[in-house]
Amino acid sequence: MSVDPEAIRFDRDGLVPCVTQDWATGEVLTLAYMNSEALRLTRETGQVHFFSRSRARLWKKGETSGNVQRVRQLRFDCDGDALVALVEPTGPACHTGERSCFYRDLEGSADPAADAAPAPGEPEPAAHEALAALARRLDQRCRERPDGSYTVELLDDPERAGAKVREEADEVARAVAGESDERIAEEAADLLYHLEVLMVSRGVPVSAALEVLNGRRG
Repeated sequence: MSVDPEAIRFDRDGLVPCVTQDWATGEVLTLAYMNSEALRLTRETGQVHFFSRSRARLWKKGETSGNVQRVRQLRFDCDGDALVALVEPTGPACHTGERSCFYRDLEGSADPAADAAPAPGEPEPAAHEALAALARRLDQRCRERPDGSYTVELLDDPERAGAKVREEADEVARAVAGESDERIAEEAADLLYHLEVLMVSRGVPVSAALEVLNGRRG
């Protein structure tokens, strides 16, 4: 059953806030606003449309940059007055060129001026961002192939990468059997890294495995 747009509670200006979130990683990308026409176009075209409050007009995300966002799912909150669009982004979400508009930490050292550059090392990655950040770093290694990179060596030798996955899985099991919680976490991190490298060597993203897990719910 498709939800009637009337179920969405637009504000007095006819707008509803919409957060866009990466479908594969859960990372928050942008916050913008939709009116009823932007919502209709988003649903009909499968690509995110917003209403610009500053320009007072509709706009399609990526209409000038090419960084469109393909909608996988639209969610609305308990009050019906806010939306989340789970999307597949084709490039940076922010007009500054940053992956996400939320690239500064309020408690950090970045310049607070509008559109200012991020501060190095900020914001500190949240736990759910770890695999996504690793995937992007592995993609960078695939493209740039720096000399002396352990990751590149593994990507060029899937048999060695597979052996490392087996080795690290065994080390996780032994840690669980008799080592500290910290060691379990460290060994599990090693396993996750090598597993992701092995999957990348075959061109299979970790998100594909997560989709399979979702399909097994119930």
